[in-house]
Amino acid sequence: MRRRNVNILLTGTASDSHTWNLVYLQLLLEELGHPVRNLGPCVTDELLIAACTAEEPGLVVISSVNGHGYRDGLSAVRALRRTGLSLPVVIGGKLGVAGSADPEQRARLLDAGCDAVFDDGDIEALKSFLASLGAASLGAASLAVA
Repeated sequence: MRRRNVNILLTGTASDSHTWNLVYLQLLLEELGHPVRNLGPCVTDELLIAACTAEEPGLVVISSVNGHGYRDGLSAVRALRRTGLSLPVVIGGKLGVAGSADPEQRARLLDAGCDAVFDDGDIEALKSFLASLGAASLGAASLAVA
């Protein structure tokens, strides 16, 4: 089965000014064949909503390394879902000050509308999720990753 490339909107969180994680992810996603629009760091909920509304990406990837990704990501995904946008949204990186999101934070992110929550550095899980998106769009069953 032929893999379908997904238009990806990549973004940092509102309080995260780091860019190296976004550059790395952009290069990785492009290497996998996906067109990427990188919104950069310090993206507000309003800017993210405007970009999603204008571009209608096939996937939103939220990345954070400052330890506040859980709080900022929760705000962003809730804001997106309030608009009625139903596009897939994933988040990963250092979501808490101790690193990855704890199980309760992970559950809240999923309940708020994230389709997947990835631990810091879990690139294989992200690749699996991307593969499942392509397969789902071609009519095959999707793979649950979280």
